[in-house]
Amino acid sequence: MPCHSPQHLSRRALMKGVLGAGAGGLVMNWGGLTTANDLADTVKKANKHCILLWMNGGASQFETFDMKPGRPTGGLFRPISTNLPGTQICELMPQMAQQMDKIAVIRSMRTSEVDHPGGIYLMHTGYRPSNTVRFPEIGGIVAKYQGQSKADLPSFIKIFAHGDSGSGFLGPQYQSFSLSAEGALPTFSGSNMDPANELRRHELRSFIEDRFEKEYKTDVARMHREAYEAARRLQNARTVFNVDAEWEKYRDQYGNSGFGKRCLMARKLVESGVAFVEVGQSSYDSHADNFMWHKGLAPPMDHAWAGLLKDLKDRGLLEKTLIVWVGEIGRTPQINNRAGRDHYIRCWSTALAGCGIKGGTVYGASDEDGYDVKDNPVTEGDFFATIYQALSIDPTTENMAGLRPVPLAPFGSKVVTDLLA
Repeated sequence: MPCHSPQHLSRRALMKGVLGAGAGGLVMNWGGLTTANDLADTVKKANKHCILLWMNGGASQFETFDMKPGRPTGGLFRPISTNLPGTQICELMPQMAQQMDKIAVIRSMRTSEVDHPGGIYLMHTGYRPSNTVRFPEIGGIVAKYQGQSKADLPSFIKIFAHGDSGSGFLGPQYQSFSLSAEGALPTFSGSNMDPANELRRHELRSFIEDRFEKEYKTDVARMHREAYEAARRLQNARTVFNVDAEWEKYRDQYGNSGFGKRCLMARKLVESGVAFVEVGQSSYDSHADNFMWHKGLAPPMDHAWAGLLKDLKDRGLLEKTLIVWVGEIGRTPQINNRAGRDHYIRCWSTALAGCGIKGGTVYGASDEDGYDVKDNPVTEGDFFATIYQALSIDPTTENMAGLRPVPLAPFGSKVVTDLLA
């Protein structure tokens, strides 16, 4: 049945039609776009990957990488020494203290969206929300330029996702494929149908779609077919999502936590060829009881992150895998009357590792009490430009949003070359 023109532009209409078509109805991020294909093919040869460790709610820089001991903004925890001479971090992170030679910390982030929805969008896309353009997430970008066409696994996977900015103008083939907090596949990703019956159904559907495509040249028909093909290919790789057999061996290395298990799955997915994996940890929005929340959240994060770095290093994957540690915002220097820290964007911290990042680097600095950037401010655009550069993707590359060329990182963004080896 032909679609009206508004449906051709509506992702919701597409998803409704595809997901309603049966167990195989998945719109994921396989395939390629016609825009900048030559560049995408060139970049794919680098075979690089990215794991985003997403600290939902905004981890406090004061309780992680930018402590202010002895100052009114310093908080309750003590700094500890690291394997990077002269650099201290929070006592809640003893494992990462011994991995500082592998990471680059940015203590001078200055961004432009102070609340959660805008901040989540900003720190997933590099752009502020817009009424006229739907910008793609970084995972969609990496899927396009580093993902493998027609692979059994999606190129962009989220484990315990928080917010979904989507693939934007890149199209639904670069949409994320989301797993639960436990790493479980969505219920619609499999079928209880007898394989022989499913094959006959697939052949009938292909026959009908072939006839339809000859008469109606529509993107929706092509996307519908790609979605079914992707869903069928996924059946060949379902065992990759099961980490139970490896968990007994690696539990102590990653820490016995949900976040640790998700990080192990991320390593397994990258090792299996997935271009981009996001791993979420939630509940950092500590407007009250900031110190209690970080005391509960930071240790499992610390253990899992350190375990992931060591595992990737041991397997020879760290040189090809970029680790990004970030949330949507930082926390205020001042401690409120509920022992909490509120949202803050004038000066906060993020970190990068692997994939050509210069380990043992502390870039930028905050002032004495952490209220403002003292040296080398880094905007969201600079941050994303640096990430893309590390992944061998030119951040000035443009894609078309309708008739409008849009660069991967916003115009005026600068690569922080001091972070790259």
